Amino acid sequence: MDIVCLGLSHKTAPVELREKFAVADGHLGEVAARVAGSPGMGEAVVVSTCNRVEYYAAGEDAASLVAALSAHLGDVSAFRAMRGEESVRHLFRVVSGVESMVLGETEILGQVKKAYQTAQQAGATSRHLNKLFQRAFNVAKEVRTQTSITRGAVSVGSAAVELAAKIFGKLDHCNVMILGAGETAEMTARALQLRGARAIFVSNRTYERAQALAGALGGKAIHFDEWEGEFEGLDILIGSTGAPHAVVTQARLGPLMARRADRPLFCIDLAVPRDFEPAVNDLDGVYLYDIDALQGIADASLQVRRQELVRCEELIERHVREFGEWLAAPRPVMPMNPRTEGVK
Repeated sequence: MDIVCLGLSHKTAPVELREKFAVADGHLGEVAARVAGSPGMGEAVVVSTCNRVEYYAAGEDAASLVAALSAHLGDVSAFRAMRGEESVRHLFRVVSGVESMVLGETEILGQVKKAYQTAQQAGATSRHLNKLFQRAFNVAKEVRTQTSITRGAVSVGSAAVELAAKIFGKLDHCNVMILGAGETAEMTARALQLRGARAIFVSNRTYERAQALAGALGGKAIHFDEWEGEFEGLDILIGSTGAPHAVVTQARLGPLMARRADRPLFCIDLAVPRDFEPAVNDLDGVYLYDIDALQGIADASLQVRRQELVRCEELIERHVREFGEWLAAPRPVMPMNPRTEGVK
């Protein structure tokens, strides 16, 4: 029995090519079932995300599997073909976040789980891919619990979220305001929103841009000369205006803070030149971080993750070896309904 994987990812193909082969979530089971029913094919799982498109297949002969996948895909010149141990190792690395654009991210695990469950429900998997993917999910769990590769912020947005969580605890009661409509500010606001931030306000010199960004975030647009009117209810203030000078000064912020009854304010300055006067940080209850400080936190966390790679790869190799031994072991006669075997 052989297992193969044909795949392309952000490492090997531009987005223009990845989107050409992308499979919508609603069609993953249908495509997996069609591939599994091809001549020379036994089982199939299709994984399709923004960063990768991968076809996993199991059957009696690797060459026949690759030929069947090639016939389905048409042009496979951009795909990397992996066989046997190499394909097993690759899957284990993918679900562990080792192959991700952001090292150690955990979103890919949920995406692969969904792809496998969809294929399973469509009757496209049996003993070998059931065993392979169940083992892969165990590998991912061990990597998360036994190493630090998934811990710590790896972007400005995630660094801001971690710092906000340290200041406020849970973020479900927090209100966020963005001064300006910069892309980095939007990404940071989205990261805070995903962690439960309650409300998003956007204030920009061009009100129409504030409305557009607020609409994208499900928030509320505020005229730039009126943002102070919402200040008493704010918990997080993000600056991204592109102004040539500070728009939030100690003299301007001090009286506003005095009316907040010891309510802390987390300030994230993503602008260059900076939107916040550094002296703002001297005010009681104000926590100010500029983009360099946040990037430094993210870089330090990423370095920790990179140092964990050796431990991750040692763990993965042990599971690759064990799965190879299982795959090579003699098998009893298949039951009448092989598609359900190995399912837990």
